Amino acid sequence: MGKAKSYAERLFDFPEVGPLPEAAAALAITKPAGKEGVKIEQDAVTQVVQETQGYPYFLQEWGKHAWDTAQSSPITRADVMIASASAVAALDESFFRVRFDRLTPAEKKYLRAMAELGPGPHRSGDIAECLNRKVTALGPTRNQLISKGMIWSPNHGDTAFTVPLFDEFMKRIIPDDSWRN
Repeated sequence: MGKAKSYAERLFDFPEVGPLPEAAAALAITKPAGKEGVKIEQDAVTQVVQETQGYPYFLQEWGKHAWDTAQSSPITRADVMIASASAVAALDESFFRVRFDRLTPAEKKYLRAMAELGPGPHRSGDIAECLNRKVTALGPTRNQLISKGMIWSPNHGDTAFTVPLFDEFMKRIIPDDSWRN
């Protein structure tokens, strides 16, 4: 009885939803295509899984663009490479842009500093140092970004993007050093 969780406790149990394991990500690409009689070369599947980091929505986006790009079956790695440009552009226009447009200027700076450090996770102190600010001064901005679902804290003092590839988007949308001012 002591191990049973109350209803209220289960309401606040947030299981981590992350990337699919490699085999499941590959199956998410090959199975729907196979049902339509289309084959995908193994190196093409590997490329899609690598580009998407196994993130389910990105797998769908890359699969769609690879499907649209390929002239015939099997879909090749070359098809995926060509499709990657249109998949990234589509994500930039919709998926990433919608999130970016909800941000305040201070939040954009914070995320751009994170992007400068790479995909992450990053120590809060490293982000603050990149912005030439104190960690305590950035606490409210960090908390706002967490509440907006843009970042999360995988461990105490660490900060990570909630979706892969957002660091690359931030570098594309703010390519110069204007964020440092």
